[in-house]
Parts: sequence; C-alpha cells; structure tokens
Amino acid sequence: RQRVETVGRVLPGIEAKIVDPSTGEKLGHGQTGEFCARGYNIMKGYYKMPEATEEAIDDDGWLHTGDLATVDGDGYYKIVGRIKDMIIRGGENIYPKEIEEFLYTHPHVLDVQVVGLPSKEYGEEIAAFIILREGKKLTEEELQEFVKANMARHKVPKYVRFVSSYPTTASGKIQKYKLREQGIEAYNLHEDAGIETA
Repeated sequence: RQRVETVGRVLPGIEAKIVDPSTGEKLGHGQTGEFCARGYNIMKGYYKMPEATEEAIDDDGWLHTGDLATVDGDGYYKIVGRIKDMIIRGGENIYPKEIEEFLYTHPHVLDVQVVGLPSKEYGEEIAAFIILREGKKLTEEELQEFVKANMARHKVPKYVRFVSSYPTTASGKIQKYKLREQGIEAYNLHEDAGIETA
C-alpha cells in the first residue's frame, strides 16, 4: 500500500524533511508542510536567475519544492498538493487535494477541482468546480451535505459550480488560476478580491 500511495522513502545520500511553510520549522510525522530535500542530486540553482535560486534553495542547501507533503513513521513521503494551491480560510490551512479526493468518491462526480475564492470575512472561501457523470444530476446543497456529513465543517465548499470542462494549457494541464477568475466573475467577488470594476 505504501508503495502505491506514497512517493517512497529517501534514498541513501539524500536528506528530506517536512517544514511549516510560514516558519520553516520542522514538522513531525503526519503533519502537512512543505517538502524540502538536500543532497548531491539537488540542482545548484536556476540558470541566470539568482532571485529564483535564492527563493528555492536556502542557506543550508535545502531545496524548497513548493510541494505540500506528509511523512509517516516508517519514512514514507506522500505529496498532498502545492503550497500555491493551499486555501487559508479564517486561519485554517485547507488542502484542495484532500477535498477533491473525497468528492471523487461521490458516484455522480466525474471530475472536480477545488480553489480558494476571496472573502473579506475569512480571507478565502472554498469553491468546487464539478463535472458530473453523463446523465447524472446533483444540486449544490446535496454536494455540500455530502461533504458536511463526512468532513470537518470548515472544509465544506461555500461555492459549488457545475461545469462541462476546465480551462487548460496547450499540454492539458488544468489552469486553477483561471477557475479562480471564473469564480470571482460568477459570484461577483471583485470587491473581495480587491479588483476595481468600471
């Protein structure tokens, strides 16, 4: 199971750790934080980009990957998302991938993307963009109740939007920032986002 659900253990000659993204403090087993690695295999830096290198590699030679991960007691690491995708709602760190993986268990959900939308009250609110299976119907309330019955209340999406596709790059990668823009537009959150409209 660990071989399938994790990225494995650290190889000899390489060090890895999980740190709090805001403080840099090392975290314990089962805690989610940024995956950092150090060793002979780590790049020396970005070509002609000293600022980006300084941001990615600290003074002790640790590469800060931007990946959110956990490590278990046996040393197996699991990637759970990206720092830039993390939603901070009322001081709570919410990992979109966790909500996405749960929503995939709903029999009517074919695909799901979760993003944070701006909120004056909480900083961000959770938005789920759902593609339903062909011929299936689901309401926003039914989906919210499904999450509420199985996850912590602060992980229930405030916004649920049913879509037929997601914006993608030429290589097929989903552009979450465009989903965020669509959500701001659809729910008229320009003021919350600090965007001035004419």
